[in-house]
Amino acid sequence: MAVVKSFKAWRPKPESAKNIVSVPYDVINTDEARELAQNKPDSFLHVIRPEIDLPESTDIHAEEVYQKGAENLTKLLDSEHFVQEEQDALYVYKLNWRGRSQSGVFGCVSVAEYDNEVILKHELTRPDKEDDRTKHIITQQAHAEPVMITFDDTAGISEMMESVSKNEPLYQITIEDVEHLIWKVDNSAEFDSAFSKIKNLYIADGHHRCASASRTATQMKKQNPNHTGEEEYNYFPAVVFPMQQMEILSYNRIVYSTPDNFLSVLKDKFELRQTTNPEPNSKGDICVYLDESWYSLSLPESNKSDVASSLDVARLQEHLLEPLLGISDQRTDKNLFFVGGIRGTNELEKLVNSGKADMAISMYPTNIRELVDVSDAGLLMPPKSTWFEPKLRSGFLIHTF
Repeated sequence: MAVVKSFKAWRPKPESAKNIVSVPYDVINTDEARELAQNKPDSFLHVIRPEIDLPESTDIHAEEVYQKGAENLTKLLDSEHFVQEEQDALYVYKLNWRGRSQSGVFGCVSVAEYDNEVILKHELTRPDKEDDRTKHIITQQAHAEPVMITFDDTAGISEMMESVSKNEPLYQITIEDVEHLIWKVDNSAEFDSAFSKIKNLYIADGHHRCASASRTATQMKKQNPNHTGEEEYNYFPAVVFPMQQMEILSYNRIVYSTPDNFLSVLKDKFELRQTTNPEPNSKGDICVYLDESWYSLSLPESNKSDVASSLDVARLQEHLLEPLLGISDQRTDKNLFFVGGIRGTNELEKLVNSGKADMAISMYPTNIRELVDVSDAGLLMPPKSTWFEPKLRSGFLIHTF
C-alpha cells in the first residue's frame, strides 16, 4: 500500500505568497538564483540557494552556506508572512499551463516505503548531490521542497481531488504562464483509504531529494534512542499526481565538438532526411542540427531486450553517441550538455549558430508509461531522459521535524 500522510505545514499567508514562492533549487544555478532574488528579501531562494547571501567566492558546500540556509528559514517562518497549521492536513495542488491542467495530492510520503521500493526510482543519484541536500535538510531540520511523484490512479483519487477543487482555494497565483492553485483537504480519511489501494508510487522529479530524505532519517534515527518510526523525519513532502494527467517534454542534447565532416559520417550510418521540422514526429526518430540545417533520422532498435534499452535516449547512446562520438557515459562526458524541452529548439539552434556547440539533437519525449515500466522492472533510465513541466513552486508548504 502507498502512504500519503497529512502534516502540519508551515505556509505563507495568501497575500505574501507571490513574493515568497520560487522555482526549485535544481532548475537554476547560483548566478540565476542571485538575479531572481534581487530586491526580494522574502524569496524562498534565500532558503534553498542560501549561497546567494554570501560573497560570490563562497564555496556552495561551505559550512556557512548550510548555516545561512537554516538562519534564513527560521527568519522566514518566524516572520509575519508565515503561519503554521494547527492540525495535520493534506492539500490538493493544481497546475494550469498552456491549455492543460494536472492536480496532485500534497502530503508526506514514507522513507520506509522509499527504502522498501514501494516508491520506485528510475534514475541514478550522485553521492555528492545527496551529501549536499542531506546536509541542508539536517541543518534546517526541514524538508523545504516537495518532490514530484506519480501513480496509476485506479482508486478514483482524481475525482476526489476534483470535488475538493470546487471549494475556495487557499492560493490562486499565476507566475509567468503557470497558474498555481492549492486547496486544503478538510478530512483526509477518504484519501488515506484510496491510497491504501495503490500498490506503487513512482518518482517523477526529485530523486536526490528522496535519497537525501532517506539518509536524513537514518542519521536522525541513530541520534534518537527513543526512535519509533513515526517521527516526522521519517516522512518527506511530495505532490503525488495521477500518471493519467502527467506530460513529459523532450530532454534535448548538444554536442560541443564533432569530428570533421561529421555530416558525412551520419549519412554513411543513417538515412538522413533534411527537414524544416526540428521536432521528431514519432518514437525512434531524432532530429539533428548540423551545418545550419536540420536533419531527421530513425534510430535502429536496440540490440538489447530490456525495456530501458528500448528508450530513445538509450538507442541514441547505443547507435550514435558511443560508436560515432566516443561518448560512453552521458552522465559524465564533458562533450555533452542537456537542454530541457521547455527551452524549445530555437535554443538548440542558438547554441550551435553561436559556435558554442557543433551539433544539437532534438529528442522525441519519453512517455509516462515508459517511466513506469522501467521503474517496475527495477531498471534505470539513461540520464536526462525526462523533463516534467510545469514545475512545482517551492515555498508553498514546508515540512519541519
